[in-house]
Amino acid sequence: MALEIEHKFLLADDSWRPLVSRSVYFKQGYLSSASTSSIRVRIGGGQAWLNLKSATIGNNRLEYEYEIPLADAQEILDNLCKRPLVEKQRHYVDYQGHIWEIDEFLGDNAGLIVAEIELDRIDQDFPKPSWIGEEVTHDLRYYNNNLANNPYSSWKKS
Repeated sequence: MALEIEHKFLLADDSWRPLVSRSVYFKQGYLSSASTSSIRVRIGGGQAWLNLKSATIGNNRLEYEYEIPLADAQEILDNLCKRPLVEKQRHYVDYQGHIWEIDEFLGDNAGLIVAEIELDRIDQDFPKPSWIGEEVTHDLRYYNNNLANNPYSSWKKS
């Protein structure tokens, strides 16, 4: 069993940008998004994956990921996935021994930036950098499969 333990945050400011060690462009699409799980295809950094994830709300979910041929993934994205596709630039920041993944969304989700940290244990403590803002782990709107169905550009701005 593969368990993903993750916390998701909005950003308080841009002071994380000089700390980026590398960035990778990702494009992903959803084949299925149901009440129990989602199935997606993702391309990034010259590789491709098929991903199955439970639809559990919170900081831990079942996740299975398998590398697939890049050409197959591109064909699946082009022909089988729901629109819009989710596109993002993922930036990696090492902070006090933890890797933060900061997703800067593009396309229909442009303007949204979310930071995620994956942990080894559900009860694991981690240091929060000053650039971390509100935690949105339990807010379904920020899940990638929901961004495919209800893009950030369609949210009512308050």
